[in-house]
Amino acid sequence: SIEFPEEQLSYFGITLHIPFLSGCVALQKREKGAKMMQMHFFFSDKVVLLFDFWNVQTPAGMVLSVLVVLLLAMLYEAIKIGKAKLLRQTIMAIPTTLSQESLSEPETGSVNSNLGQQNTTPKRWFLYHISQTLVHVAQVVIGYLVMLVVMSYNTWIFLGVIVGSALGYYLAYPVFAAR
Repeated sequence: SIEFPEEQLSYFGITLHIPFLSGCVALQKREKGAKMMQMHFFFSDKVVLLFDFWNVQTPAGMVLSVLVVLLLAMLYEAIKIGKAKLLRQTIMAIPTTLSQESLSEPETGSVNSNLGQQNTTPKRWFLYHISQTLVHVAQVVIGYLVMLVVMSYNTWIFLGVIVGSALGYYLAYPVFAAR
């Protein structure tokens, strides 16, 4: 059995006793080949992204990885803007209730003005709601993947995410925002 001395850290008059942590650090220092994760941005063409099989070792692999991450960030922006358009369509599909109809004032000379709202049914609204939920799940999954990629602290990957986000917004906004 290996025993480790208990470390004490004191900050602003608060003393912390950390026996377990000091033991873990000592064991980690003893392991040969143990590599600490970078906790600052660095330029390198060697990085592991998201999964063990996405292990970049060459400059060509880094270029390809940056391109994939750029496209992933563009997809995230497109989904975000598409979700806003879908929300607008969902709001238009909400069926009017009896109380809403009695409060609204009929327009003069417009017999067919409410015809578009009469064709909307609760089933149509439910389908919009289901599609909104699925788009939201896709947005969350891709968003977390992009966040985890950035947490590799590789500067090239980070720049790929920034450029992809900017390009995605620039290209997707006019397409989805147009009526």
